[in-house]
Amino acid sequence: MSTAADRPPVTWRPTPEQAAGSRLSDFMRWAEDRHGVSLADYREVWTWSVTDLSDFWDSVRQYFGILGDGFDGPALAEERMPGAVWYPRARLNFAENVLRHAQDPDLADIPAIVDVDEDGFRRDITWTQLAGRVGALARHLRDVGVQPGDRVAAVLPNIPEAIVGLLASASIGAVWTINSPDLSVQATLDRLVQLEPTVLIGTDGYRFNGKKYPRLDHLAQIRAGLSTLKHTILVKKLDPELPSERVGFAHQDSTAITAHAVDPVFTRLPFDHPLWVLFSSGTTGAPKGIVHGHGGMALEATKGCGLNQDMGPGDLYYVAANTSWMVWNTLVNNLMVGASVVTYPGSPTYGRKDHQFEILAGTGATMFATGAAYLTLAQNAGVHPGRDWDLSALRSILSTGSPLPESTWQWVHDEVKPDVHLGSDTGGTDICSGFIGSNPLEPVYLGHLQGPLLGVAVSARNEAGEAVVGEVGELVVSRPMPSMPVSFWGDADGSRYRGSYFETFPGEWTQGDWITETLGGGFVVHGRSDATLNRQGVRLGSADIYAAVQRVPEVVDSLVIGVEEAGGGYYMPLFVVLQEGQQLTDDLTERITDTIRARTSARHVPDAVIQTPEMPVTHAGKKIEIPIKRLFLGHAPEDVLNRGSLANPGSVDWFVAAARAHRNRS
Repeated sequence: MSTAADRPPVTWRPTPEQAAGSRLSDFMRWAEDRHGVSLADYREVWTWSVTDLSDFWDSVRQYFGILGDGFDGPALAEERMPGAVWYPRARLNFAENVLRHAQDPDLADIPAIVDVDEDGFRRDITWTQLAGRVGALARHLRDVGVQPGDRVAAVLPNIPEAIVGLLASASIGAVWTINSPDLSVQATLDRLVQLEPTVLIGTDGYRFNGKKYPRLDHLAQIRAGLSTLKHTILVKKLDPELPSERVGFAHQDSTAITAHAVDPVFTRLPFDHPLWVLFSSGTTGAPKGIVHGHGGMALEATKGCGLNQDMGPGDLYYVAANTSWMVWNTLVNNLMVGASVVTYPGSPTYGRKDHQFEILAGTGATMFATGAAYLTLAQNAGVHPGRDWDLSALRSILSTGSPLPESTWQWVHDEVKPDVHLGSDTGGTDICSGFIGSNPLEPVYLGHLQGPLLGVAVSARNEAGEAVVGEVGELVVSRPMPSMPVSFWGDADGSRYRGSYFETFPGEWTQGDWITETLGGGFVVHGRSDATLNRQGVRLGSADIYAAVQRVPEVVDSLVIGVEEAGGGYYMPLFVVLQEGQQLTDDLTERITDTIRARTSARHVPDAVIQTPEMPVTHAGKKIEIPIKRLFLGHAPEDVLNRGSLANPGSVDWFVAAARAHRNRS
């Protein structure tokens, strides 16, 4: 066991009152009474959660009062990966379990959704109103022939109508999928054509960063590319008074459909009935559709949001997530535990870099989920959110998407709120949840993820498959989770699914991330294992270099790759985007490399520092290290780049040319 001297500083620690008053503490006391287990602290409840899977997950179901039938027998009837069988006789509905809160007299008339726009306009939708709109849309979908298993596709921004569409589809047993309207027509069709949807829900446009983006032509092209489509519903956001004859295609108006409340009707379905299809970022090849089930997501939502994140009635959750990113789905997951949510379709930096903190103050949100990149952006902008905004209601911040640099971690406590529970989580679209992250009972150490999430038997493994502590290893999960995918769409024999997670260590899930489990039980995430740098046989995480470079104020963003060359050579360039007006001088290059050396090691220092005008990122804001590496290895751009998956597809042209120039010099 490590000593206090071995650990970084504590950045947050729950007070005894906070720990005792958490929902997790209440669950532990409840489980002790019901199941005779001894659960004195977080590590004990985690150990129980991964050694007695059936007992733990059935306790989650009972504690949160999940509605359904046929829950008799063990929760985990057959343990294997892939192919674990959960609750084989159960029938339930995800939407029913969300909207049960509308029947709670203490919640019925409070906002379930707080919708805000860039200019600060706010509209509240109560739990009762949400249920009525879901019921009305579901009745309309049934009237036009939608049945369980049919696909309903949406091209919508982060607005209440998207949540209504998801819940209405789920209430019937239709399979939901959503894409952001800023995704190109071809990238959208690459996803939707696979699913053969019968209904499309789209918008006439959206506003972002003060600019209007009409989308009727965009939507018409998508409709034309979907031969299975039978019905279109239009959400009018740019022009609520837009006449039907000016739309240009047959449709129903979403406002008219949901104008009169209808009590929702729910079809109870098998535990693994498909709920939604999420798509991988798809930087190479066709995007793969990841199918999650009603039961798995209901259990994961209650456990993750209710126990690990300590959310529930009285809380307000805010995340400015693009709807093409799985983090958007955490909105309905928080609704599942009775928390309210904020929808916001605008720019996170509209008007000023700390605009999201303005939204937090204006809504009174208690939890803020965001990408690590946004917090670093705010830090580099020199803003002072805690001074400029009333953040008294804010009690927790969840950082995700990429590792959070230590300097940014400290900045949050210095400039946002000293006693905010700042946690960094790592998970994925694959499980629509997390593997490692926060809990309300243990302290947070600077730069460390608090620990494994409940129900996740996670460890770091070396190349021999041995669990290691204090050294870098693969993130491996050794026992099933209910939110592991039901399947990949169109993967009839399961070969793509097995190949994605179960080939490295058969029978165990390998996520493709490098992590270190600390001696104190926390974790450090180093980045993707398949993009890991390997110099002289030593594995280096790209995240460690990014954390160091983030301390150089002239650098806006960076990307590092390692390229194996003929004759055993190894080339490791660092690409940097600089602040406007800055140029990469010899002095700045030296400061960058000196900072990397001082913060990491001499091995981490790149062979070259190269200025690039723009960094290519996916719609989820993630760097595309692997495709860029493959360009430098000599692969053809069309084989390794899916431009439709990128938020800024033109940015890769510079890298294509740079890779070609490098190969010509070699």
